[in-house]
Amino acid sequence: MYSVSIMAEANLIVTYDPAHSGKAEEEVKFLLDSQAEKPEFMKSDIDGLFLIRTKKNPKELTKSLNSKKNAKKFSYTYHWIPVDKWTTSKIEDMKKVMKELNGKIDPKESWKMELGKRHFEGKTTDLILKLTENIDKPKVDLKNPQKIIKVEIIGKKAGISLLDASEFLDVPKLKA
Repeated sequence: MYSVSIMAEANLIVTYDPAHSGKAEEEVKFLLDSQAEKPEFMKSDIDGLFLIRTKKNPKELTKSLNSKKNAKKFSYTYHWIPVDKWTTSKIEDMKKVMKELNGKIDPKESWKMELGKRHFEGKTTDLILKLTENIDKPKVDLKNPQKIIKVEIIGKKAGISLLDASEFLDVPKLKA
């Protein structure tokens, strides 16, 4: 499906309306151009998903776009997800990354995990339970967390990030 190098190079995932892929790509280019960034679109075999490489820190880019004043600028994209690390989608490999992330969450910080999966078998609830068993921080907050562990499984690969709430751009939530 994807070569390892393509996945490893992508540091931003953007989901979009697959019926409007051309307009969604224009929207991404326009919005990133407003941040003085020229995105490199990697090959994606999945409709509705862009794999993008940015030179600037993708967390800073999404954070700067993540404001109510920008809400009307989004018409075709849904989620902008910075990627810290790629691994295989084998449970054991993902759990190793989760264990690394555990050390980066302060016990006083609230957190949650969000999981997206495409071309991957397995029940979501089972995956969430397995992946979060290494996270020993007590303050889970599913509505308003300070940290979000974002896991995007795409076939045999998984992009995983630890994000401040402002670094994950959820366009529907921004528009609400």
